[in-house]
Amino acid sequence: MNPLHPEAEFLQHLAQGRFMLLRAQASGAWVHPPRVAAPGSGATDLRWERPSGRGTVYSTTTVRCRPPAADYNVALIELEEGPRLMSTVTGLAPDHVRIGMAVRACIETSDDGPRLVFEPAE
Repeated sequence: MNPLHPEAEFLQHLAQGRFMLLRAQASGAWVHPPRVAAPGSGATDLRWERPSGRGTVYSTTTVRCRPPAADYNVALIELEEGPRLMSTVTGLAPDHVRIGMAVRACIETSDDGPRLVFEPAE
């Protein structure tokens, strides 16, 4: 058994360059955010697996910032596997992110550590 809390283990995977999610073995359901038991069923047969990384923008908003800070978007991404997660879409202006846009996961690193972001898939 891994002594790390599921959220810490998720971040550890990102730090190692891997996007991983928990998946219930009996049902095949993907679980996000990371937790010790699957919501609804309470299943604890969760294992880390690599999802496709493909998703669709389900919802988005542009956060306007006072200069010199840059505006940015906050997007709810629905993964091909089903879970939705909050992130940002990089690689284009924040107000060009659209609902229904195909995106793919990538890992961005900074002094604050790794974070999962998405970029346009087209």
